[in-house]
Amino acid sequence: MSENQNLEYKETWRDEYLKWICGFANADGGKLYIGIDDSGHIVGVDKAKKLSEDIPNKIQDTLGIIADVNLLTDPSTQNEYIEIVVEPYPYPISYRGQYHYRSGSTKQELKGQALNKFIIERTGKRWDGIPVPRLSIADLSGEALRRFCRQAAKSNRVDAEVLNDSVEHLLHDLHLIDDITGLLKRAAILLFHPDPEKYISGAYIKIGFFRTTDDDLAFQDEIHGPLMLQVDRAIDLLTTKYLTYAITYEGFTRQEKPAFPASALRETLLNAIAHKDYADAAPIQVSVYPDHIVFWNAGQLPDNWTLENLLQKHPSRPHNPDIANALFRSGDIETWGRGFRKIIQSTLEQKQLPPQIDYQSGMMLTFYSDTRSQLSAEGLDENSIRVIQYVLQNGSITNTEVKQLLNVSKPTATRILQSLQSKLERIGLTGKGTSYILKGSQRAQGIEQQLSNDLATT
Repeated sequence: MSENQNLEYKETWRDEYLKWICGFANADGGKLYIGIDDSGHIVGVDKAKKLSEDIPNKIQDTLGIIADVNLLTDPSTQNEYIEIVVEPYPYPISYRGQYHYRSGSTKQELKGQALNKFIIERTGKRWDGIPVPRLSIADLSGEALRRFCRQAAKSNRVDAEVLNDSVEHLLHDLHLIDDITGLLKRAAILLFHPDPEKYISGAYIKIGFFRTTDDDLAFQDEIHGPLMLQVDRAIDLLTTKYLTYAITYEGFTRQEKPAFPASALRETLLNAIAHKDYADAAPIQVSVYPDHIVFWNAGQLPDNWTLENLLQKHPSRPHNPDIANALFRSGDIETWGRGFRKIIQSTLEQKQLPPQIDYQSGMMLTFYSDTRSQLSAEGLDENSIRVIQYVLQNGSITNTEVKQLLNVSKPTATRILQSLQSKLERIGLTGKGTSYILKGSQRAQGIEQQLSNDLATT
């Protein structure tokens, strides 16, 4: 078995490997084997019995924890090796003042913001749940609080008695006041303070329009103030100043269709606000171009998650649970972990491809108004583009339809469909019953329907 999140191999013992044990204890636990090479072959270790007696003392003396250390023998070669079993610890473990953490198959030393986040979470709190001194309820924005109450009354997610009671009662109900200190939490400051940037840098949205490249900025705006008001202001700016509309006529009636689905843009912006790492001073950034729009925020995926997790059915894991709770209670977001699937559904309903999702030093979503532009940017050839466009318009495509669409042979049609495995997935029986749909579209629709059924029965 290869090395992974919970498994590490070393051929010999060195005291510095206590860092690896520290990393396992600070993460999900794991096993460290001494006397096994990187390929997983048992090579044995010298003086294994003495090591099995010494290592537990080193672990306890240096890290202050207890680990099971087992002396094992390979039955085929009689080589002796050591197994060190480390349990996850609920409080931070340090190695000579350093905090190490197991991530994937590597060990990392936590420093700066990452260390602060780790220590805060191990104390049972999240970043947005830390209390802030020298601020009172009187310092909060009445406009932001009224907006919350109006929306919450519509959503029916806050009792009417709470909405009609004092602001203090409301904030306690939203868990925005620390139970021990009685102080407002960071989440309360971000959501409702008229100028949260006095206390938390980067708590705003920046929008810019670029004619061509990133160096060709035409104009820009910044949206400041409480988060509870930023979304509406940002969406209003985007729709009235930044986005273009396709104009058509039905008889004498003028029809305007937005270049991007407004519901997907709003959901993306709300996701950015709920999941942004506010310890990072960079603001949420929206870059608008003639044919695409890019949303970026300093968000982080939950530990051990990949982008694939976001597109599957998953529990809600907000980076800022107190902020997310308030946005849920106001009816702005859901807590079913389906934000990305709602975005996908909105784009498909407008006959557009889902946004490109990238995770590099933050979360980035790129929406294209034109399918051809998006696919060309990804390097697809003309035949592949025509196939994807057909699927967007019709929902699916078969081998026979590819033949007719492109005027090619059956083997060529098969080869084109196979080359699009990253975009399309096969459904139905092999042969005449086989058709191809956009990857993830059936899953998003099916899960969304199941969630709707779940909500209807609760």
